[in-house]
Amino acid sequence: MSTNQRRSFLKQATVLGAAGLTTPWALNLASMGVASAQSSGATDYKALVCIFLAGGNDAHNTVLPTDAASWYYYSVARDSNAATVANGGTPIPGALSIALNRSDLLPITVPDAGGFNADRNFKSFALHPQLKRIRDMYVDRKAAVIANVGPLIVPTNKIDLFSLSFPLPTNLMSHNDQQSMWQSFAAEGAVAGWGGLMMDSLMSRNTASTFSSIGINNGSVWLSGKQVMPYQLSTSGLTRMAGEGSTYGSAAVYQAVRKIAATPTNTDVLAQDYTKTVQRALSVESTLLSSLPAAAQAPWGTPGAATSAADPLLKYTDPNTGLSTLNPLAQQLQMVARMIAARGATGIGAKRQVFMVTLNGFDTHDSLLLSHGDLMARLDHAVGYFYDTLSRMPGGQDMRSNVTSFTASDFGRALNNNGDGTDHGWGGHHFVFGGSVKGGDMYGRYPDFSPFDQGTYFSAHLLTNGVLLPSQSVDQVVYTLGKWMDVPESALTGAGGTAGIAPNIGNFDVSTRNLGFMA
Repeated sequence: MSTNQRRSFLKQATVLGAAGLTTPWALNLASMGVASAQSSGATDYKALVCIFLAGGNDAHNTVLPTDAASWYYYSVARDSNAATVANGGTPIPGALSIALNRSDLLPITVPDAGGFNADRNFKSFALHPQLKRIRDMYVDRKAAVIANVGPLIVPTNKIDLFSLSFPLPTNLMSHNDQQSMWQSFAAEGAVAGWGGLMMDSLMSRNTASTFSSIGINNGSVWLSGKQVMPYQLSTSGLTRMAGEGSTYGSAAVYQAVRKIAATPTNTDVLAQDYTKTVQRALSVESTLLSSLPAAAQAPWGTPGAATSAADPLLKYTDPNTGLSTLNPLAQQLQMVARMIAARGATGIGAKRQVFMVTLNGFDTHDSLLLSHGDLMARLDHAVGYFYDTLSRMPGGQDMRSNVTSFTASDFGRALNNNGDGTDHGWGGHHFVFGGSVKGGDMYGRYPDFSPFDQGTYFSAHLLTNGVLLPSQSVDQVVYTLGKWMDVPESALTGAGGTAGIAPNIGNFDVSTRNLGFMA
């Protein structure tokens, strides 16, 4: 780079810095560098919404086995007094339980079936008491359970773990690494995730790549492809350059800064390219400002609501206080619904999209019952709110069969009580929601519960302290969702020596790659 080029670049960068350039806006500007895709004329629309439960969801208190034998071992592991009381002994004073009350659980019916479910040993299951709407969706066959899923390189059993050379995911039980592993099949530092890679393969479905991959308050690796870059939105809307229409309190100054940022100062190639990128970013900003519907608008908002915090649709009842409280996850899903409503606008033209929202707080090493109960209430309210909203989108459109949502998390957690919580695990149970889901069923092998001695379990599926050894891999979940999204088989499995979006799926038998939970 010549001295003049460098000075030009720094001059433009300084102007943008003075304008108050925020990180999401900068990332959005970077995404403008991706070339627009040409529409293939597809008339259908499909979207995936990843609901990431950050911190490691306690799956053992989310989807529970309730037959007598399994319930006994669950109770003994989670309540220090369970075995003592069952055998007529005296409870240990001060011992804390993290076991749910069996009478409070929400029963679900898991039909007898062949295939994956042929060897299921349990006869009864239930959901956490706060998952009332999700249970209703399950009964209505619009929600399903994916049992005991986690990162795997190859199918793995307990004996395999004794081999030092057996291939295992990197840095198991590490928050950052396992979040990345779920999202990208690589440890922290990965640059592309399977959501973004799916959109790489589907770019021809969209008029422009810019709005293919969208994070709400989120820029996680799951959203990034090799070509597609995530576009970031906040729950309040577009993160605009230099604020919401004014700089230093002046709309005139704001307009002047926009003009300066989009005007080249010389004819250097770098300066010209830089200016074009900024101009594209400003054009996208203009597109969203004219296309994104207002928040206080039915069906996703209450007309007349002054703020999101005042909108009753976005409030849930905190089970610990009984108070009606703003649900940040519902806020994020409101923005997803608004973007879906704008999908056909000029300059957006989206036929395939992925979105990511996040619910934080799942690192429940202590106060498990209180904190996890509140998190389950938030998840339940937000999922129900979003599903209802999709049923009555503008123009009388029912988008429930066009949008599939699913949960993911760093990892599951151990079954054993660590005092008042539970520690990091591996496999966990997850949900998938939508009108195209083969709901009212459980997919994958639910773990056997069994006797244990000092934290060592005899079950083939429970490791030390009740950590779940996954029976299903994230690759299988990705493959199943990818097939529904119409991602080409070659992109999912790889071709010509290139790794696929589900890079380990070739290690699993062809008959088990698709878990079957999508219509």
